[in-house]
Amino acid sequence: MAYQLKKNFKLFALNSNQELAREMASLLGCQIGKCSVNHFSDGEIQIHIEESIRGSEVYLVQSTSHPSNEHIMELLIMIDALKRASAKAINVVMPYYSYARQDRKARSREPITAKLIANLLERAGATRVLTMDFHAPQVQGFFDIPVDHLIGMPIFTEYYEKKALEDVVVVAPHNGSVVRARKMASRLNAPIALIDRYHPERDMSEIMNIVGTIEGQNVILIDDLVDTAATITIAADALAEKGAKAIYACCTHAVLSGSAIDRIESSAIKELVVTNTIKIPEGIQLNKMVTLSVAPLFVDAIDRIHNEKAVSPLFE
Repeated sequence: MAYQLKKNFKLFALNSNQELAREMASLLGCQIGKCSVNHFSDGEIQIHIEESIRGSEVYLVQSTSHPSNEHIMELLIMIDALKRASAKAINVVMPYYSYARQDRKARSREPITAKLIANLLERAGATRVLTMDFHAPQVQGFFDIPVDHLIGMPIFTEYYEKKALEDVVVVAPHNGSVVRARKMASRLNAPIALIDRYHPERDMSEIMNIVGTIEGQNVILIDDLVDTAATITIAADALAEKGAKAIYACCTHAVLSGSAIDRIESSAIKELVVTNTIKIPEGIQLNKMVTLSVAPLFVDAIDRIHNEKAVSPLFE
């Protein structure tokens, strides 16, 4: 598909996911803007935009994945540079939005980091944010600028439809993933099940109940991210013990910190499907993992925003 880009269109990318940015540029039929990211001797970030962007509609690609703090500072400094260089619009493309897990005060004297990041982006000069699968959808409400929140679930649904699995049940590994699981189950015309986990009292073992029928079924676990992989592997092992035929898992953001790789490899999960919102480090090898690209979806969204077409069909 050929995209129509106006003369003032500019695409820039920072260091978090250059591969995704290059794929997006190839699909758009454009070049990535020239900029350099260096460091002063004490580690401070220095950014220089090496071409004129006066009056440009800029799309800046940067996931705030590990090292999160470094990538957040790169992003904020670049936004400031774009604003001071008279960019007409600064559209921040954040495939992965970090610090979103603290979206409310769960206990006294806790921060709300999801709101803090939103404030920093706005104050720096961002005019729009394009992202995918917030940990909690209500994070959109923390912004006073337009936010386009793409969802990865249709990408997984298409993958599993092509896989043509039979006797499928979609499982939410925790209460926070029920809505996502229900939407996938509806698209696959499959039943849904839930793993209900709770601690009855402090210092007592966690109790895990499986609500729904999974015995003899092909199970698809769906979540927004896999970090340490403890939640999803414990869920998979519990499903296997209850008689699930095969266990597949999918998540949008493959954070994969700590001992996540070892946990997944030794778990009952047959296959883990992720997207490339986060660049998987070269040193990480996971035989069970399949990576799907989000570039076409983000490029479609960018085209719709740039050419003032409705973005809402991408959410349906």
